[in-house]
This record gives sequence, C-alpha cells and structure tokens, in this order.
Amino acid sequence: MKEIYINHIAGIMNLKAWQVENCAEMFAEGDTIPFISRYRKEKTGGMDDSEVAELKHWVDVFAEMEKRKETVLKTISEAGALTEELRSRIENCVASSELEDLYLPFRPKRRTRATVAKELGLEPLADSMWTLRARNPRSEAARFVKPGKVEDVEAALAGARDIVAERLSETPVIRENLREIFRGRRLVSKATKKAVGPEADKYRSYFDWSMPLQRMPAHNLLAVLRAADEGFLSLSIDADPERCGKKIYYDFCQQQGYPSGELGEQVREAVDDSFKRLLEPSISSEIIREAKEKADAESIRIFGDNLRQLLLGAPVGQKRTMAVDPGFRNGCKIACLDEQGGLLYHTIIYPHPPQNEKVKALMAVQDMLEKYHIEAVAIGNGTASRETSEFFRKVELPTGCKVWTVSEDGASIYSASEVGREEFPDEDVTVRGAVSIGRRLMDPLAELVKIDPKNLGIGQYQHDVDQVLLKEKLDNTVEACVNSVGVNLNTASPYLLRYVAGIGPQLAANIVAYRSGNGGFRSRAELKKVPRLGAKAFEQCAGFLRVKGADNPLDDSAVHPESYFVVDRMAKDLGVSVRELVGNAELCSRINAEKYVGGNVGLPTVNDILKELAKPGLDPREAASDFAFADDIHEIEDLKTGMELPGIVTNITAFGAFVDIGLHDNGLLHVSQLGPRGTDPSKVLKLHQQIRVRVLGVDLDRRRISLGLAK
Repeated sequence: MKEIYINHIAGIMNLKAWQVENCAEMFAEGDTIPFISRYRKEKTGGMDDSEVAELKHWVDVFAEMEKRKETVLKTISEAGALTEELRSRIENCVASSELEDLYLPFRPKRRTRATVAKELGLEPLADSMWTLRARNPRSEAARFVKPGKVEDVEAALAGARDIVAERLSETPVIRENLREIFRGRRLVSKATKKAVGPEADKYRSYFDWSMPLQRMPAHNLLAVLRAADEGFLSLSIDADPERCGKKIYYDFCQQQGYPSGELGEQVREAVDDSFKRLLEPSISSEIIREAKEKADAESIRIFGDNLRQLLLGAPVGQKRTMAVDPGFRNGCKIACLDEQGGLLYHTIIYPHPPQNEKVKALMAVQDMLEKYHIEAVAIGNGTASRETSEFFRKVELPTGCKVWTVSEDGASIYSASEVGREEFPDEDVTVRGAVSIGRRLMDPLAELVKIDPKNLGIGQYQHDVDQVLLKEKLDNTVEACVNSVGVNLNTASPYLLRYVAGIGPQLAANIVAYRSGNGGFRSRAELKKVPRLGAKAFEQCAGFLRVKGADNPLDDSAVHPESYFVVDRMAKDLGVSVRELVGNAELCSRINAEKYVGGNVGLPTVNDILKELAKPGLDPREAASDFAFADDIHEIEDLKTGMELPGIVTNITAFGAFVDIGLHDNGLLHVSQLGPRGTDPSKVLKLHQQIRVRVLGVDLDRRRISLGLAK
C-alpha cells in the first residue's frame, strides 16, 4: 500500500503508520479480521476487532481509489491533456472529491450548452475572456458572428459565457470553497403537492422545517431523505447566492486576475449563471450525499452495536427446552427440544379465546414437561405472549425449570427460509418458528446467525442506508461475535461454522460432511484432512474451533496450535503435564511471561496464553437471568402517568431506546431522558438490559408510550 494512504489512514484512525502498514500486509496475505485481532497483537499494537475491521474498510476504499486513478489517468492521457503537474496531483490525492474535481474537466460528458458553444467555434472568444485578453468583449465577439450559426454579438457573448460558466463549475478550488460554505448551512425541507394522506402524515413534522447540516441527527436526515424519495418533500440548502457568487468571482480573480469594465460584467454574468445552473445543484447534491454518508455511518454503527449485544445475549445453555409460539385463534405452537436443539415433539394447544381449552392445554403441557424432561420454557414475545406466560404460571414446573420470554423477531423469516427448509424439510413454518424461539433461548448466537440481521428488529432506517457498507459492518459483527465465543467443531451447524475465520460456506459444508462420515473430530489437526481446507485456512480458523474431549486439552481452548510449543515449555519448566497446567490458575500464576517472549512470540501473545490457560474456553457472555413484567398491566389503556414498571430494552437508536413493558406496543425512552444533550443512548443502555421505567405520557390514538428512567 502506498505511503500516502498509510499515513492518511493512520491520521484518521489515530494510529501509528507501522500499525496500518502491518495490517495492510496481513490483509494482502489473506489474514482475516478475527485472526489478526486475536493472534497478531504484536503486529497491530493490540487493536481490537472493530478497529481492525475499520482499518480493513479504509484499505479497501483506497484500493478502489487506486483503480479509479488508473482510469482517470488513462482517460486524460488519451485526450493528450496529462501534464506532469496534473499527474502528480492525481497520484497524491487521498480524497475522492479532490480526485473527481481534477477529473471533471476531462470526463466524457453529455451535450451541454458549453459543448454547443464550442461546436459553434466560440471557444477562442471564451479563452480570451478567461485569460482577460478581451479588453473589449463586444468588439472581440463581433469577429465570431456567423449568419446561420451565431446570429449576432449577443449570441456570441452568451455562448462564450456558457463556456466560462462550465469552466468555473469545473475549477477545483471553487468547488471546494463552495463545499465549505454549503456544509455550514441549513437543510430546508418543504412539503410538495403530493404530501397529502396518511402516507405523508408521518412526515408532517418536516413539512416546513430546517436544521443546520452539521448538527442534524442521523435519524432526522434519513427521514427527510426518505420523504423526498417518496415525493412528499423538496430539499434544498439555504446557501446565500450573493455570498457564493462573490466567492466564485474572488477565486476566479485570484487565479486569472481582476477583469475591469465590460469584461468584468461578462465574467460576473457567467459567475451568476454558473452558480445557479451548474454549481448550486451539483454542490447541494454532493453535500447532502456527504451528510448522508455520515448519517449512514452513524446508523450502521448503532446497528452493529445492537447486533453485537443481541448475538452475545446470555444463553441458557444446553437444556431440554419447551418452545412456545403463542397465539389466540390459531393456538400456541409447542416444540419440545433436546439438549442440542433437536426436535423431539410438537403440537398445538388452545388455552386462550375463542377455544378456551385451558384444562386440556394444561394437561397436555404437564404431560410434555414430564415425558421430555423439560428444563426451560421459552415463550415468544409476540401476540398472546403475556396471556401465555400467565397460563404457564398455573403449570407445575419441574424443579429448577424457569419460564423465559424470548424475542420473536426474525423467527417467521427463518421458518420460511431456505435454511429452515433444509433443517426441517418435513415440518411446516409454524413448527420451524417455534423451534427457532427455543433454540435462541438455548444459544442466541448459534440460532440468530441463520437470520438476516436486518430482520431482527434492531437499528434505525436500516433499509435507507448504504447497503454495501451495512452488509460489511453486519458481516464483520457476526464474524467477531462467533469467533469471540468460539465454536464446538463437532456440534456446530454449517450456518455457524461459515462465520469462523477463514472458513466460509463451502468449507463449512465440507467440515460437516467430513464430520458425518468420520464420526466427528478428535483433534484440531484432523481439520487438515477436510477437503480443500489448506494450511492458510487452518491457520485462520483453528484457534476459534473447540474439540471437546480431545487428547490434547489445548484443542478445547483459545490457544492457537502455532503456540502449543510455548505451553509445552511452560508445563515442562513447572514439572507438570499440559493437562495438569490447563485450568490451574494457581500454576499459571507462577509463570513469568517475559521468559517465553522471543522469535515471533511477543508479550501480548504470552499474556493471552496465560489468561486462557487459567480459564480455558471461558464464554465471554453473561449468564441468563429471568424477568417478569408487571402483573397488572395488560393493555395500553391500563397505563397511567407516573407508573413505574419493569421493562426490557429491545432496540437502541440515536434518538433513544425502545422498551418492552409487556404490551403489544413498545414505549420510547427518548434520548433527552438519558442525560444531557448529546448523550449517546448506546453508552447508557444495552440491548436486552432489564430496567425500571416511569410512564411520562400515553397517546392512545397513535398508540405511543413515552417513558423516562425510574429514579
């Protein structure tokens, strides 16, 4: 990677150049983000996975820019206009706007007023005006009058001004100075004639609205842009034309000199035309697009943070689980699962209206609890969830068995997906949905990786942001979560394995096929026998895969095989076996980490090894805790201002958090209730956090609940 890019990335990420250079080299060698952040800390300076992912993004951005520069240089060279100065400026720029400004005068363009004027032979007149040689423009213009083409002096001057106006609009310094002006202005939205009816009503607060672009929250910008796309709003930036015109004229004079008399008037006319017709629309679009990119980045960050918290939600673990997809008329779908999430039995009960078969349902549930040795009950949080939870209070649960409320978001998507059909080809969507609810209680990470994150009910305006960047962020987040927890090589589904560093869909399928044909893996080294899993893939994935009951206990830890020799030395120096050392915190405390530093093994790696040896395979996720909603709240009409209630955070956005208080409609805990202006809700709350809230207001017509934090 070129030094200019390395230094630029180091600057924007507040890193050292060597960190960027090392990471860029590792990316080029095929190393993955989880592998680099976990096993190459000496080379990264201890960067975490999110920092490595961001750096990877910038490396990719500048790789694309380098390709773009090649295209730009080739086009300009073929036009015979490539000077050494221009080549140098292009090769050394790091901003895409600067690159495109340099390319703009040479970029193939559609037929414009300026190209028409050039075809009429008026470019020499424009040149003389541009270079201030046309002391008397009208006299100069008279030489270009051609009957049937350029009818008179006014037509000649108008054509020359069109050429000058286009040149002004393509001048880099003018464009950049206007960008700075526009960035500091307000975005103004006005209702269009189409803004009538219920579809437009949700944007009513933006019908006559403005806000400085630099202070505009991401959700506000994305909302007005969506409304504009739907035709309900028109948008503009309130840049002062007079101020902008003066700035354009000043920049022209700084480059070309100060025109006087009639020439000055002609240039001013060209400046006004250039701003209104060319620059204002172009720069406005650029600045709005630039603001959207920032809003996208903020929204994608929030989505990624939410997804990380959701995927790393506390698992109940390998327990025999009764999964319940609640409902009224169509009944409650029940699936009984074994410790690995395998389907043992399914049925439907009808404890609620209109059937009201409470006794029959109670007996059926009681029978299933005993027959399948159920240890946990998972109830979906959708329709009839509260009523079903109350029904289960009448059930005599086995000792230690608890009832949990589980988010249903995405369960219906999974049940109708190709993944769901592959797993349960002989079951209908209702059964698959219930199974998904149960499995996500047992292990949220293993189940939720099967569902597109955009269908998990988290984030803000996820369908409006840059979908390529969103996918990149979400893929990185899922991969980071899977690898931070580790994966059981002998039980993981192919959908979980594909997110292990270095594996992907094809190798995941090959691993499962090998596992099925050979009775499971007995060591990490056996991975090398999997078809198409070469040395590089093994290097990347091995440390994140666990082999329970392996001969070498390190195969069930996060110690990478490349570092087993270090552990062997530690055990030998202590006079114990590796098996005796693994999991013995007291023995680990006797080890002097500095003694094992050398070669490619640095102090960060040794410290990580010692940490892992003390608590091998430690799951970073918290333990699951049960929760209950208020007993006396069933409908929104039951709420009264001032009530304090228990709730669970279900989504975090830039403008606040949505909280489930046990009703069909979630309440909004606005950001203003979380701290002083500028507070980031994600710094105050976590997804699925259990909190107590106070009801501030209830809008029954719009079914909106305003909440504050209980003191």
